[in-house]
Amino acid sequence: MSLTVRRRGLVLGALTLTGALTLGACGSSDSGGDGSGAGAAGKHTVKTAMGDVEVPVAPKRVVVLDTGELDSALSLGVQPVGGTHAATEDGFPSYLPGNRTKDIKEVGEIANPNLETVASLKPDLILTSKVRDGDRYEQLSKIAPTVMTESTGTAWKENFRLHAEALGKQAEAKKVLAEYDAHVAKVTEAIGGKEKAAKTEVNFVRFVEGADIRIYGKQNYIGSILADLGLGRPAITDKAKDGFSYDVSPEKIDLADADVVFTSTYGDPGKAGTTRTMNSGLWKGLKASRNGKVFEVDDRLWIAGIGYTAAGKILDELQADLTK
Repeated sequence: MSLTVRRRGLVLGALTLTGALTLGACGSSDSGGDGSGAGAAGKHTVKTAMGDVEVPVAPKRVVVLDTGELDSALSLGVQPVGGTHAATEDGFPSYLPGNRTKDIKEVGEIANPNLETVASLKPDLILTSKVRDGDRYEQLSKIAPTVMTESTGTAWKENFRLHAEALGKQAEAKKVLAEYDAHVAKVTEAIGGKEKAAKTEVNFVRFVEGADIRIYGKQNYIGSILADLGLGRPAITDKAKDGFSYDVSPEKIDLADADVVFTSTYGDPGKAGTTRTMNSGLWKGLKASRNGKVFEVDDRLWIAGIGYTAAGKILDELQADLTK
């Protein structure tokens, strides 16, 4: 314990020094050598979950501390200099273009970033959320202006708009939104139109290492995409806690039945119960299972993507699977 305390003290001390240097640098830039005040004109204020934050109009060195922020930045044409990764995996989600992520410096795990590494990148903007890094806001703000959304998941569209504002990419954001709406309309037509979509009940089941099986409700990222397509959802989804998920044991997996079931696994399939559950009689007895309408998908895309680039790929997969 004493070693940990000493390490934290060193980290905070380094951050205080870094923050002081950063703020000092900003002050000298804002004053401007010619006294024109051009530096001050290069900033604007955005409203965040932590209050008003002054950020550069066109930030050049952005650090993102969650997958949603990473997706937003890349969707808007911004190349982050640093980003976090999921606790169970190294690297960034494979659904993102490798040529866009290969030069991003890993700065630790989501909800547990290495603040020394973040500071070493000399960012001029940090994007994250209160639910992930609210308790680190003061330290992060000493490194660079930090824009936090309240949460993640269900609010992904609102979060994207805030990210776009902070990045100075509102025009690009309008194009992204228009492309998404057109994509939704295309997929809805491909799967038979709104009426047929509404009559097709779809469930999403996530196997989680160290936790119960989650039948996803309507108040989450994937639930919002299914809603945009107008797809039906089984009654069990209305019992989801806070609209997020209804958790069950393998012995109650029959509650997940629907016309179509999508599944993903977080962690090791053996430890998460994926293998055992999907080999059980209850699972094989599901209507979706009997009709060949169970589709295993990438957890890092469907659950952790939380952005418009991920949504575009999910829509493509939904169209492919729902038209089989």
